[in-house]
Amino acid sequence: MTTRHTTKRWRRGSVLGAAAGVLAVGMVVTAIVGLTLPHTRQTGGPPTLDLAGHPVQVDGPAPSASATPSGVGRFAAPSVGLDVPLGALSVVDDVVEPPGFTSAYWVRNLGVAPADAAHGTVFVAMHSLRGGGVGPGNALIDVAAGRPRIATGAAITVDDVRYRVTRTETVGKGDIHADAEVWANTPGRLVVITCLQRADGERSVSNVVVEAMRA
Repeated sequence: MTTRHTTKRWRRGSVLGAAAGVLAVGMVVTAIVGLTLPHTRQTGGPPTLDLAGHPVQVDGPAPSASATPSGVGRFAAPSVGLDVPLGALSVVDDVVEPPGFTSAYWVRNLGVAPADAAHGTVFVAMHSLRGGGVGPGNALIDVAAGRPRIATGAAITVDDVRYRVTRTETVGKGDIHADAEVWANTPGRLVVITCLQRADGERSVSNVVVEAMRA
């Protein structure tokens, strides 16, 4: 089985002045995390695998050299059976592009590093997949119900820092850039964002945002 993945990036838009004050580096993100197409044949290049070992065909540019696929630590949400490597990436030219489908990624130049969690918000992005693919973000969403799967009060660990989920929400991809609550840089806070996939298998139009505070 091969799942085809079409990258949907975060990019700074024309509303920079509206939200720059709530971001540590003054950037506005207008889209988040990738989309996938139904199964298709793998064509060219080495396969990129999902968590189930299925190949994912990536449409679009190669992953950014600013991204580290793993090696930073672990991201774990035991209540939904998620425990994956924690990579890191940077916003480059106002674009955030998670490079793989088996790790979560801390965003280096938004908020603060996991080691500095007491002083600001740690932002984490991860892919969810459709067409039968299994990315880390799939554990956080209930596709059939069209809502977040992880519950308020659930534990999340990011590079050995423990959090408790305080709320979850669904935000349209066209609206997330202007959501000041998402991008607030608050001591002890974690924000995890992934795509909310659709039961009909069509392209995702919304993001799930999981917010948590240090336990």
